[in-house]
Amino acid sequence: MYSPPQFKERDDKEIRDIIDQFPLATVVCYSEGEFVANHIPLLWSADGAYRGHIAKANPLFELYPNGTNAIAIFSYDDSYISPNWYPTKAQNHRQVPTWNYQVVHLHGRIEFENSIKSRMGVVGELTKKYEKLNFGSKGWRMSDAPKEYLEQMLDNIVAFKFMVKKVTAKSKLSQNRVEEDFDSVTLAMDKIGKPVLAKAMRRIKNK
Repeated sequence: MYSPPQFKERDDKEIRDIIDQFPLATVVCYSEGEFVANHIPLLWSADGAYRGHIAKANPLFELYPNGTNAIAIFSYDDSYISPNWYPTKAQNHRQVPTWNYQVVHLHGRIEFENSIKSRMGVVGELTKKYEKLNFGSKGWRMSDAPKEYLEQMLDNIVAFKFMVKKVTAKSKLSQNRVEEDFDSVTLAMDKIGKPVLAKAMRRIKNK
């Protein structure tokens, strides 16, 4: 990933937050001249790996062996940036549009885990976290489904670990602009309904 020095994200907490808040990863594998991309939510685990699950019928499980190299790409919020938001535009009009965004690339390998314990574990963790986040104590529980039905659904999936070897992250948030342009774009993010980007920009400024 092309990332000029001013846009490289080095804050481990910010990287974890990006993945935590936008966990749907684009997982890309390469084999025999062909790329295969899947969109899979991944959750961080205490051992430093990320966990997910896919359908057993997915070619990712059918064609790729354990240890296959892969990249997991996480995209945070993003926005078009207009030169009209730069107060300095009036000085010489030498500005052009751009795009602000945050992304994380995890480089690693995939290891499949097909035991019932692994499958129940990854579905249970995903369910517990996001049901609680969206519905609190009233969230759906795996025990709400009939046992036979749940077992049938679990039989159709396979769990996997994404073992991370390298992390690259980028926060392109107008750091290359003068302060008054940076502040103006931050306020613009608030006005157009991009609070995630506005918060990220304020984090950078307050470092």
